[in-house]
Formats: sequence, C-alpha cells, structure tokens
Amino acid sequence: MPHLHLSLQAGDDMILKRMKRRHLRADVIDVCKRARDLRSDMAFGADIIAGFPTETEEMFENTLRIVEECDISFLHVFPYSEREGTPAARIPDQVPVPLRKERAARLRALGEKKLEEFHRKQVGKTVTAIVENGKNARSENFALIDYEGADNIKAAPGQLIDLHISSYTNGMLRGKPASM
Repeated sequence: MPHLHLSLQAGDDMILKRMKRRHLRADVIDVCKRARDLRSDMAFGADIIAGFPTETEEMFENTLRIVEECDISFLHVFPYSEREGTPAARIPDQVPVPLRKERAARLRALGEKKLEEFHRKQVGKTVTAIVENGKNARSENFALIDYEGADNIKAAPGQLIDLHISSYTNGMLRGKPASM
C-alpha cells in the first residue's frame, strides 16, 4: 500500500542522536524520496516528539522543515514528557512544559495543513478503498472517505471497493462508488 508511517521522532540530527535513534535527517529524506520514486502516490505519516531535552528553536525548526520537505501528511504529535529513570529525564536542559506544548501545537497545525493539502489532491481520483464500516472506508494511502450510496452497496468491513472522490468538505473526503 502506498502509505508508510515513519518513527521519525524529530527532524534535527542532534536531537535524533540524543534520542539514540539509528537514523539521521538525511536518511529520512532519502527514504521518502526513494519511496516516492517507486510510487508517486506514496503518502507518509510520522510520530514526532516536540520539546525533547536540549531542543532549541532552531532544532525545532528543522523538524518543521522535514515535515515540509518530505511532504508528511499524517502526523502523530506528542509533547515530550519525562519518564522517571530514563536517560532523557536526567538531561539537565529540559524544555519548559509550556514551550513543549506550544511547539506540539505548532506541529499539529502544520499537520492539519499538510493533511488538508493531501486530501484536496485526492478530489477527482478513483481509488481502491477498504471498508471500515457501513459508511466509511480508507484509501490505499490511508485517507478516510465517507462514501455515498453505502446503503446500495452491501460491502462488508474489510472488503475492497472502488470509490470516486467527489469532494473534500469539513475535513472529510467524500466519495461515490465508481460504478454509480
């Protein structure tokens, strides 16, 4: 399926090193580029932590930039929270909690913008989607679709159906069965 969820965590090399991650910023950019070279319709999601100890504004800006550079549409954002007994909790330069929350809010706002851009690009396309319930399905690249004509289609959860994406309104893609 053309959807990859990355355990990104941050977009700054120093923060990634302090998190003991095994990847760097350039590695993520390269993976995204290679995946899109293989599938131009590839969509990305990512887990990101805002306000990890020692994170400066410049380091945080690197995280915002990587979301843009890799065109990540599905963000799961968390403000850093100390866990007693962990190495990160012992780092002396903790980011103040209000600043962590403010940075997380900025990331979420960027995520909402990127998701809306992604959804708007889907309008007019016909996609294969997996039925979640009686009126919602998910496209191959993870977009949630409210589909019309659900009463006329006896599609069971887990069944694949082709939907023509007719619109994007109020944060939701709307689609019609391609055969209608």
